[in-house]
Amino acid sequence: MSRPLSDQEKRKQISVRGLAGVENVTELKKNFNRHLHFTLVKDRNVATPRDYYFALAHTVRDHLVGRWIRTQQHYYEKDPKMEEADDWLRYGNPWEKARPEFMLPVHFYGHVEHTSQGAKWVDTQVVLAMPYDTPVPGYRNNVVNTMRLWSAKAPNDFNLKDFNVGGYIQAVLDRNLAENISRVLYPNDNFFEGKELRLKQEYFVVAATLQDIIRRFKSSKFGCRDPVRTNFDAFPDKVAIQLNDTHPSLAIPELMRILVDLERMDWDKAWDVTVRTCAYTNHTVLPEALERWPVHLLETLLPRHLQIIYEINQRFLNRVAAAFPGDVDRLRRMSLVEEGAVKRINMAHLCIAGSHAVNGVAHIHSEILKKTIFKDFYELEPHKFQNKTNGITPRRWLVLCNPGLAEVIAERIGEDFISDLDQLRKLLSFVDDEAFIRDVAKVKQENKLKFAAYLEREYKVHINPNSLFDIQVKRIHEYKRQLLNCLHVITLYNRIKREPNKFFVPRTVMIGGKAAPGYHMAKMIIKLVTAIGDVVNHDPAVGDRLRVIFLENYRVSLAEKVIPAADLSEQISTAGTEASGTGNMKFMLNGALTIGTMDGANVEMAEEAGEENFFIFGMRVEDVDKLDQRGYNAQEYYDRIPELRQVIEQLSSGFFSPKQPDLFKDIVNMLMHHDRFKVFADYEDYIKCQEKVSALYKNPREWTRMVIRNIATSGKFSSDRTIAQYAREIWGVEPSRQRLPAPDEAI
Repeated sequence: MSRPLSDQEKRKQISVRGLAGVENVTELKKNFNRHLHFTLVKDRNVATPRDYYFALAHTVRDHLVGRWIRTQQHYYEKDPKMEEADDWLRYGNPWEKARPEFMLPVHFYGHVEHTSQGAKWVDTQVVLAMPYDTPVPGYRNNVVNTMRLWSAKAPNDFNLKDFNVGGYIQAVLDRNLAENISRVLYPNDNFFEGKELRLKQEYFVVAATLQDIIRRFKSSKFGCRDPVRTNFDAFPDKVAIQLNDTHPSLAIPELMRILVDLERMDWDKAWDVTVRTCAYTNHTVLPEALERWPVHLLETLLPRHLQIIYEINQRFLNRVAAAFPGDVDRLRRMSLVEEGAVKRINMAHLCIAGSHAVNGVAHIHSEILKKTIFKDFYELEPHKFQNKTNGITPRRWLVLCNPGLAEVIAERIGEDFISDLDQLRKLLSFVDDEAFIRDVAKVKQENKLKFAAYLEREYKVHINPNSLFDIQVKRIHEYKRQLLNCLHVITLYNRIKREPNKFFVPRTVMIGGKAAPGYHMAKMIIKLVTAIGDVVNHDPAVGDRLRVIFLENYRVSLAEKVIPAADLSEQISTAGTEASGTGNMKFMLNGALTIGTMDGANVEMAEEAGEENFFIFGMRVEDVDKLDQRGYNAQEYYDRIPELRQVIEQLSSGFFSPKQPDLFKDIVNMLMHHDRFKVFADYEDYIKCQEKVSALYKNPREWTRMVIRNIATSGKFSSDRTIAQYAREIWGVEPSRQRLPAPDEAI
């Protein structure tokens, strides 16, 4: 017989889990069954888990629709400044709503004619952009914003002549070619590939979105399609376009084309409107990631835009020459057009020239931009440069993925932290509270047990849930230095083998992430992690003191499971290479301690928590600069550090790949001879820092006290703060916490 719940247990059950506030459970069930039967045409005998998901999604969407329409009406009535956005499908998407009535033409190829009425872009190939709208609900405010995505469709008359004369196959192929634009996104990250399809994708999204923005700007009433505004003076007061990296940089010449060629505005006025509307966020300092499009490609695909870019460049260089007379080298460095064997357009330079604000995504990153890659631009227009440190949403990355921890926090400080994360600072007064220390540790252990059960179920791997969960999950890339983590794992393995009777703090090392399809070294790193796991996990001398697991198909749903279970967060990029990182923030909020370099947002996280509550190791940015000047020589470290030498010899000899002894020769060759990210230079300090981690983990109370200090000081890293700063300091709008009336409430 079950006992009645105590008052405290009742409070605990409703404190965070009652957030959804569904008014009528019976009505919800009825709607669920209605969608299962009438939308999906299934009954419970044949319905699959996906059918249940779609039925539930449609049911929830029904609850949003009234608020969604009400929100759009409010925006059209109030006419405030708006954000607009950028698709993926497979089994269909129950959240999206197709909007064929707002289909828009996007032009490619053709040529430019200069007439007495101005430039005309003619004989173009047209692809249609079909909008799909997804509702984005606000938190407890009845606001439902719209994310508009675009799908490419060939027009009905596409190559109809070919079709009529029997060229059926060619007509279909050409049609597919047009629709390929939105079929698959180029997957390479932090590496620029100058491929025509990628340029088409970038322009397609930009052109469709800008047409949509201008249509909305011109119409004043909800649903109105007739142009009302014809004067663009107020455009920057109503529209803010944030160029999130250089991928949407063509928005600058496209807006100029619309204003000058179509709206007949003079150049200076159009440029003023464009600059006041656009702002640019940089996300990387890696030179291979910065987009530089070949001129010949732009000339073929977007001939009018190339002309506009040349004009922008000429006028911009005239300003530079006036500010720095006689400095020819500066003109060359700052030009939007890069001369060479292949003439290219530097898209970052275009973004800076055409924006009123430029920002990095962590304080150290923004400073690096000003001192290095954008130094010349900063000296010309220092007022443009800002910082906006990234953030994460506490609704997903605490309340949803870690309800146990959210409950424990809510019991102490209430629930307001969910929308005001700075309130977590109140937890500092509980650092010595034994009951709170015990509750936080208990939640972590429960999360670890859950994740261990998941791994056993999905990966058929048994792990020790009492071991230290040491996690590195992020894109696989040389600069993120998963290889440094691998060297530590092998070092630990060698130590256990050397002293099998010594006590070692048990560790489960998990590395997860995806490699870009064309990135050979990243794929080799994944192969290395799995090869190390094959040896370590099957060595009876190791037992459960060390386990190595590669987490396959790392994605948000897996992150929601692993992050709450993590004890140690690996943030070990070479100082000066990580723009910000957000995984680091998610781990901090969920009660993992960080081992990391002073790079990206790690710097600000350590400032907030106190460096004594972080495991900091390795070179700082200035140390990396000095090493670059002196010349990095991996051989020095190899010769001087016996444990490092042993690890590299094992990789070279095929110890971890006995069937393919040369398997990891590319990794060894890179580490020894052309490692841009200086793994060996930080190896020794990293190993020592990991020893400090193990030492503290032996003292659970002190470990948890440090965890509490980290959680309590993670408030700065809420995306609410980040977005509010963008709104106030770049977009010129005051963030609102206004709650709209629900659809069934009187206005």
